[in-house]
Amino acid sequence: MAVAAAFPSGALLPTTPGTHLAPFTLRFPFHLRPRCAALAAATLREVCAGRVPDHVLQRAEEVGYVVPTEVQEQSLPLLLSGQDCILHAQTGSGKTLAYLLSVFSAIDFSRSSVQALVVVPTRELGMQVTKVARLLAAKACTVMALLDGGMLKRQKSWVKAEPPAIIVATVASLCQMVERRAFSLQSMRVLVIDEVDFIFGSSKQVSALRKILTSYSAASSRQTIFASASIPQHNRFLHDCVQHKWTKSDVVHVHVHPVQPMPSHLCHKYVICTKKERLHVLLSLLERDAPKSGIIFVAEQSERSKKAGNPPSTTVVAEFLRNAYKGSLNVLLLEEDMHFNARAASFSEVKGRGFLLVSTDIASRGFDLPQTSHIYNFDLPKTATDYLHRAGRTGREPFSRLECGVATLITEEEHFVLQRFQNELKFHCEELPLESMFTFS
Repeated sequence: MAVAAAFPSGALLPTTPGTHLAPFTLRFPFHLRPRCAALAAATLREVCAGRVPDHVLQRAEEVGYVVPTEVQEQSLPLLLSGQDCILHAQTGSGKTLAYLLSVFSAIDFSRSSVQALVVVPTRELGMQVTKVARLLAAKACTVMALLDGGMLKRQKSWVKAEPPAIIVATVASLCQMVERRAFSLQSMRVLVIDEVDFIFGSSKQVSALRKILTSYSAASSRQTIFASASIPQHNRFLHDCVQHKWTKSDVVHVHVHPVQPMPSHLCHKYVICTKKERLHVLLSLLERDAPKSGIIFVAEQSERSKKAGNPPSTTVVAEFLRNAYKGSLNVLLLEEDMHFNARAASFSEVKGRGFLLVSTDIASRGFDLPQTSHIYNFDLPKTATDYLHRAGRTGREPFSRLECGVATLITEEEHFVLQRFQNELKFHCEELPLESMFTFS
C-alpha cells in the first residue's frame, strides 16, 4: 500500500499545517486518496502475504473472510509492519479481525509465554473476541479468556502450567491475575485495547488500565493497538498516548469515514410519547416492524430506584413483552448485575435464532449479533456516542441493510437532545406520529 511504503515505521507522518501532532498523526483520510489499481490488494490473503501464517489465513477464508473491509485494507499494511495504531472506524467495519491478524503475525508459536494481550470492557465482547481468536488459531496456540472472577483460581493453575500465547481479558480479571503473579507480561509483544474510549471513560477501569499501559512491557518493545468506533477528542487522545508513553511516538491514527460516523444505510425514527405510554408504543413498533431480531436498550437502574426496592426497568420491559408480545421471537434479558453464567446463557441463546433482547448499554459495545435487524431505544441514550454504539448493533451482514432501523422513544422535553445527536452524528431521524402507533393493525 502506498502509505506503508512512503512512511515506514519511525518516519515522520504528514499532518495538517499548524497542528502540534506532527510527529505521530496521520491526518488525511485514507478513503479520500486516489487508489492505484496496481497497489490495491484484491484479497485478504494478498494484504497479509508473508506476514500472517498460512494456516491462520486459511481458517479466515474458510469462514468467509476473503475480501478485506476498508479498515482492514487501510490498517493491515501498517499493523503487520509493527506500527502502533489507533483503529477508529464505524461499528461492524472489521476492526477485530484486523488487530487479531496483527497478533498472529507477531507471536512465536513455538514459545510458551504470554505474547499478546487483548483488553476488553465487557465479558460479552471478550467471549466474542476469544471465539474469533480460537477459530483463527486452529489449535496452533492457546487462547485464554480471563472474563469471570469466579474461575480465576482455577485459571491461575492452568496459566502457570502452560502459559497461553494470547490472553483476552476484562480489566478487573486481568488485574487480579497480575496481582496474584499468575503470569508475566514482560514477554508481551502486542497489546490491544478494544473499545478504548469506553474503558478510558470508566473511572473503575481507567486507573487499572493505565497501570498496565505504563508498567508492563515498555511501549518501545511492544506493538500497541487501540480500537473503537468512537474516540471523542481523538487529537487530544493521540497526544496523551505519546506523552504518557502508552504508544510509540509514531503511532498512526487510522480514521475511516471521519466525516460520517453513523453508517448511512440505517433508517432512524422516533416517537414522542409520555413515559406511561412507552410500553404500548414499543409493542406497537414491534408489531409494525416485524423485526427478524431486535435489541431493546433500557437505561440502567438508578441507586435511588434500587434503594426504593423497585425492579429494574429492564425486568419491567421484559416481563411486559413476555405477556403482551404475540410474535414468534423469544424475549431475553441481559443485565450487568446478572451472574456471569446467566449472562453467558443469555448470550448463547440468541446465537442463530430470532430474539428480542432487553438490555442496558452492556450490549452496545462490540456485541456482534448479525441477525439483529432493529434497535429500539426505550430510553434515550445519555450521549451521542452511546447512540452511535447502540445503532451499530444492526446493519450487519447477512441481512439486507435496507431493512435495518433504529427507533427511539422520547418525551417532548427530550426532543432537543435527539436533535443534538443528529447534528453531531450527521444523520436524519424521521418522526412517527403517536396516533399511528395506536391505529396500526
